[in-house]
Amino acid sequence: MKIDIALAKDVERGKMISVEKNGKDILIANVDGNYYAIGNVCTHMGCKLSEGTLSGNTVQCPCHGSIFNLKTGEVEKGPAEKPEPSYELRVDGDRILADL
Repeated sequence: MKIDIALAKDVERGKMISVEKNGKDILIANVDGNYYAIGNVCTHMGCKLSEGTLSGNTVQCPCHGSIFNLKTGEVEKGPAEKPEPSYELRVDGDRILADL
């Protein structure tokens, strides 16, 4: 079941935000008009990925530089070893919906 997690207008192209829904801390990124969502807490040391650097389809953790793929949550560069959870999104009008 998809639930409403954000307004599309709140996630500008080339930007990312964090939201908390159903007890989950989620990073939502807008990459060239496509929205992606992964966990927002780095699996290495718990830093907030939403405070990191968005580059193409990846986000770099601000603390130790781990890089995660926004489409899959997979680690592209450590020190993190565990992937982030990835959430399937759908845009319905001005709302971003996710499977949580």
